[in-house]
Amino acid sequence: MLATAISPEDARRHAEETVKRSKTSFGPGMRILSKARREGMYAVYAFCREVDDIADEGGTRDEKLAALGEWRAEIDRLYDGAPQTPTGVALLAPVRAFGLPKEEFILMIEGMEMDAKGPVVAPTLDELAAYTRRVAGAAGQLSMPVFGAPKGNASDDFAISLGDALQLTNILRDIEQDAGEGRLYLPRELLEKNGCPLTPAEISTATGLPSVRAEIAAMARRKFAGARLALKSLDWRVLRPALLMMGVYERYLDKMTARGWANEQPRVTLSKGEKAAIALRWLFAPKI
Repeated sequence: MLATAISPEDARRHAEETVKRSKTSFGPGMRILSKARREGMYAVYAFCREVDDIADEGGTRDEKLAALGEWRAEIDRLYDGAPQTPTGVALLAPVRAFGLPKEEFILMIEGMEMDAKGPVVAPTLDELAAYTRRVAGAAGQLSMPVFGAPKGNASDDFAISLGDALQLTNILRDIEQDAGEGRLYLPRELLEKNGCPLTPAEISTATGLPSVRAEIAAMARRKFAGARLALKSLDWRVLRPALLMMGVYERYLDKMTARGWANEQPRVTLSKGEKAAIALRWLFAPKI
């Protein structure tokens, strides 16, 4: 990490370019926000992207943990008002303007440390819940104040339930890809219950895998339902960026469910037209 002075404008540009390069499905949702909130979300996303890249990309275990440790130090500097990285500087104004909780940045880093120490293979249900709370729930909890959602149980429940739902849906979409990288996020209890191996190399053709997929899908449905329940106590207009993501990921889950859970099917995707239709539906008439 560099200690050279970074201007706020350069930092904001860095965060925005990080979002653009990623081509994230969350991009359209961020663009509908007001300038200050949009820039805040770009900064939050850039942080999440950068720590995720550390955990996912090349390097030894020790190198990854050291880099994540540097991010812990940068978060300390951020809350002391003296960040030293482009993304840290981009976060300074949102942290002050929206009261972003420091502990959620640390939880996100903890989640990435779980991956860096891994790979994660057949976690218990409790371990999986701890992981999703960190890598997805923390992103939601950092986003809610930027959107303008009020503090309270409803906002917490919405952010954490939706984060879990999105992460579980991603796990379903990426089983084969993750297995190829030596990872297996499916919970140990469900694998053992359905007679599946606990090793990534063998999971893709396991006869019990369709049943495990179906059970994870049911878990994701319950989490989406939990987010909808919490949404009844919130102003959906404030949360439209999150609702766009919710619509996209529920559609992924719908498509996977409709085609069935047989092994060795291609990763489900959505066309630009499908995503545009979902965006319009959720922007103006959400399915609450």
